[in-house]
Amino acid sequence: MLTSWTLDPLQLAPIVLVGIAYGVRARTLARREQPVPTWRIALFMLGLSLLVVAVASPIDRIGEEELFAFHMGQHLLIGDLAPLCILAGLTGPLLRPILALPGVLRLKVLANPFVALPIWTANLVLWHLPFLYEGAVENSALHAVEHIAFFSAGIVLWLPVLETLPAPEWFGTGAKLAYIVGVRLVATVVGNVFVWAGSAFYDVYADGDEYLGLSPSADQGLAGSLMMLEGSIVTVVALAWLFLRMAQEGEVRQELIEKGIDERTARRAVRYRRWHELA
Repeated sequence: MLTSWTLDPLQLAPIVLVGIAYGVRARTLARREQPVPTWRIALFMLGLSLLVVAVASPIDRIGEEELFAFHMGQHLLIGDLAPLCILAGLTGPLLRPILALPGVLRLKVLANPFVALPIWTANLVLWHLPFLYEGAVENSALHAVEHIAFFSAGIVLWLPVLETLPAPEWFGTGAKLAYIVGVRLVATVVGNVFVWAGSAFYDVYADGDEYLGLSPSADQGLAGSLMMLEGSIVTVVALAWLFLRMAQEGEVRQELIEKGIDERTARRAVRYRRWHELA
């Protein structure tokens, strides 16, 4: 198992460099008495670890050569779980040097859900079209582009929810709940296409019955099921977090109003979770 890991410097070096840059910046902030919470550091490093598993573990080889289900698992790591963990591990102070670069703040348009969701949906559908999907499997350069596209779309997907860059003021916690449901409806539709298709879509897995006893159609159904299972788990966790957050915000908003703060100010403070500044 360990000997089948592929330690490709071209794939691993960017991940290592990002981890080092994060560590240096976090240490600088700690010296300035602005420490990054430990749980954020843990989530960021988990995200990088998931990327390493996706590109260096046997999942990569089996996904390219044998089973669509393994390739789907790889894409879920690269395009959903790793971006989620990495974004959750970031803070404003951590990103301040990057945000100060010219033009970077213009990217906040990507935190608009009406921009983020179509980008993510288009990316998901396009890369699963047979001519692009098989091209990526057979061409290493296109495969790298595919992975970059999945990771970038995953960042865009979670940006409005975690607000690493600020989302529109109207996109509060209640709207985020609806957004998460919409995202998972799209993923469920795509997953069901794979589960209920009468035949396999990709010729590159035509010999799938020679690996783990799975026929190409069963392999494709397993891939779709994996996609929906991962999405369901993430959705349940995200919705639970958002419901708890919404309950907290309701209580805080009412407390601020009762203290004499006008409703507009209280609502904005709660929306951007800056009510402590009003104290």
